[in-house]
Amino acid sequence: MSKKIKTAHSIINGQPYESTTMLEVQNPADESLIAKVSEVDTRAAENALNYANACFIELKETTAQARGDILYRWYELILQNKVRLAELVTQEQGKPLKEALAEVAYAAGYVKWFAQEAERAYGSMIPAHTAFHQISTVKQGVGVVVGITPWNFPLAMITRKVAPAYAAGCSFILKPSELTPLSAIELAKLALDAGFESAAFQVLVTSKPQDLVKQLNSHPTVRKLTFTGSTAVGKLLLEQTAQSVMRTSLELGGNAPFIVFESANLEAALEGLMIAKFRNAGQTCIAANRVLLHRNIKHQFIEMLKTRLSALTIGNGNSDDVDLGPLINSAAKQKALNLVLNAGQQGANVVYQGDSMQGNYMSPVILENVEQTMAIYCAEIFAPVVSVIEFETEEQAIQLANEVEVGLAAYIYSTNSEQLHRASLALDFAMIGLNEGAISNPAAPFGGMKQSGLGREGGAQGIDEYLEVKYLCQRFN
Repeated sequence: MSKKIKTAHSIINGQPYESTTMLEVQNPADESLIAKVSEVDTRAAENALNYANACFIELKETTAQARGDILYRWYELILQNKVRLAELVTQEQGKPLKEALAEVAYAAGYVKWFAQEAERAYGSMIPAHTAFHQISTVKQGVGVVVGITPWNFPLAMITRKVAPAYAAGCSFILKPSELTPLSAIELAKLALDAGFESAAFQVLVTSKPQDLVKQLNSHPTVRKLTFTGSTAVGKLLLEQTAQSVMRTSLELGGNAPFIVFESANLEAALEGLMIAKFRNAGQTCIAANRVLLHRNIKHQFIEMLKTRLSALTIGNGNSDDVDLGPLINSAAKQKALNLVLNAGQQGANVVYQGDSMQGNYMSPVILENVEQTMAIYCAEIFAPVVSVIEFETEEQAIQLANEVEVGLAAYIYSTNSEQLHRASLALDFAMIGLNEGAISNPAAPFGGMKQSGLGREGGAQGIDEYLEVKYLCQRFN
């Protein structure tokens, strides 16, 4: 019996957009076709832009409380549909169902947070320079927002952009990854059910993202771009948005160091590494890429890690006992294998490698003696590969950790509180886990330093990315 292929559609002004051009969506577990999605053309995108601009004008007349109430209903609907959403994520992205369920909760958390933040976009009263002046500020939505999201967290990367934009009173046009469009479409449907205005959240699917994004970024009604993806693409987008001096926030690549000092609780460090490295098969921007181990504990820690890795179950994420799903596609796997091969040719040693290597599956790999001259040292691996680097002193560990151009996340394990404090201040990374491997939280600002991006998502800072500050100076006669 043949498997039924789902048909889905881009969403423009609250309605499914049907076209003759269809994008095919595959399950990375077995590369089977699971859905066909209608793609937008230039005219459809132009219509979406016009609808979004009209909606932004409409949203100016709404109150923060009303928008917060609608966001809270969206939050409730996401949780009510958590199993269906999680199954969809596993099907199109590949992560184990238990991780997909966790992503649903994480994604919903951003919606709940910004439902509350909608009413906290405070202006201010400023002491005036004379007795007959009043000086104040108000905050207003920046305008039409274009969002570009990746495939690795197809729910959470969307809600942490759309929710603050809507809370601020902005309309949103989303270009989701062509690898995982189904999650985006379902989120938009739930947003409409929650009460979003018809053009407040539109989803444009395409297999030609460069053409669509260029059209969106060059349109005069678009005043804000938010992007999560690679540093290389982020730089290109920054060039585009500079032409119209558009507000831009970029959450770009990472290369997180995971530093284990000699005094660390090794069991706690191992537990943290299993989260920071192997969640979503290593396909996260804050994944621990380089594991820096003090020479006196390196051998013991590696042996402990081998034991944990040998117990992992690799397979289709629909199975309850699976710990690692597939990589997103064959190209991603080949990139990781090439990095491992290149490192080996330059002197690194493979001290552990599992045997599940069929299709898009990749067993964990531990590389020892990784050096700065190797490509894997500076690359964002996006695979279950651990690069081990030995250090002797705290100063050396900090120097090694900082020797990359990006600065997103870092992790430190030590039982010395003074050492934790010193190291956290010395590291050139914007988010640091201190004896903690799971650092993502809707209440905290997510973003990077150096070439890891601009701006912050989540936390009290997240809504400010979608607000303009207007200064009012009133004279009284």
